[in-house]
Amino acid sequence: MPVRTRFSKKWLLLLLLYAIVVAGYVWYTSPNNVPRAYVGTAADPATYFTPQQLKDSEVLNPIRNWIFFTSVPWEWLIYLFLLSGGLARYWRGALSGLPLVVRFPLFVLLVDLASFVLYLPLQIFSYALSKQYGITTQPVAGWIRDKLVSLGVGYLTMLAVSAVAFWILSRRGRWWLKLWLISVPFTVFMMYVQPVIIDPLYNKFTTLSDPQLEAKILNLAAKADIPADHVYEVDMSKKTNAINAYVTGIGPSLRIVLWDTTLKQLTEPEILLIMAHEMGHYAMHHLEWSAVGAVGSSLVVICIGGWVYVAAIRRWGEAWGIRGRSDMTALPLLLLIMAVLSFVSLPISNAVSRNAESSADAYAMRLLNSAEGSVSMQQKTGVITLSDVNPPLLVRWFRDDHPSDMERIIAAMDFAKSHGQKGP
Repeated sequence: MPVRTRFSKKWLLLLLLYAIVVAGYVWYTSPNNVPRAYVGTAADPATYFTPQQLKDSEVLNPIRNWIFFTSVPWEWLIYLFLLSGGLARYWRGALSGLPLVVRFPLFVLLVDLASFVLYLPLQIFSYALSKQYGITTQPVAGWIRDKLVSLGVGYLTMLAVSAVAFWILSRRGRWWLKLWLISVPFTVFMMYVQPVIIDPLYNKFTTLSDPQLEAKILNLAAKADIPADHVYEVDMSKKTNAINAYVTGIGPSLRIVLWDTTLKQLTEPEILLIMAHEMGHYAMHHLEWSAVGAVGSSLVVICIGGWVYVAAIRRWGEAWGIRGRSDMTALPLLLLIMAVLSFVSLPISNAVSRNAESSADAYAMRLLNSAEGSVSMQQKTGVITLSDVNPPLLVRWFRDDHPSDMERIIAAMDFAKSHGQKGP
């Protein structure tokens, strides 16, 4: 099996140099830098973090950011290795004697398994780090189970998508348009099945254990014109100390969900505020706009990615053993292009998401006509996750799909002030 070690070593060296530069950036832009105007206010972590928590946050967040920025090119390098190292071409040859209905699923499985195993060290590092700082509570066995479930779900999804994609690529005509048209119902379908089929594979969902709180949340939902009959509670305390709530799904699959950690660590005003925030997403049709955005962005990705895909096969196809655009050997190339385009688009998608989250924050305070509990909720969330209240620019662009803790606390303080209320 031919292996181009020179090419691989070159990219490994570039990855090492990149990781060093990223390490310098995340440490230089140390966390929790607060503008002078907000020093000593409720937005200053020094007022609600203990000295040890501040120290832990200043150590943990640069490492988190380093893992994120390093994991991106690491994933790209995995796909390049499968192509340039000859593994994809070797697997195609080794499976050539089998019928296509057996050969293709096995090839996809090998690509998926190789990607999973080679990416696993960074995932283990991230899990161990979160465990060390008391954010993750999940035992190793449970973590491994979730990873295996994720592997299975990811494999079935990749198999279905790649089978359709390669079949269309083998046809004549405007294959990029056909791919996009098929992606539209698939996107909507995944939004529908996520809450009722996929999410329960990872966690146990039950109706809310506190009927009085459920009644108050449902009354709030009725006020926001959300057609919900139940509030669901998910058992997350076995995995994390973090708190969360969300509204997800479309039509009959709509779910209002609270993590049990949220119930245990927040007061009732804080819980109602966070639920009003999630209802804001529904009331302002963020779920529908998210679907529209996914459909629209998929057209852009397919057009740009398709052009890059064809050009890459013309340039390197022979060296990588790719015999045409519908050759299964090109699967790592497709995954590489999608991964690169996904990363490049993050500043745009994150900016849109942050705007939606800010709008939902404002909606929640208007719905309740109060900012009570908003500051304390953000402070508790920050303490539990040891978050950076004011992340550096590149982190905000590429990692943050929510406003910073500092921005959300300041917005709550401004709301209270403008409505003649005491500071929340």
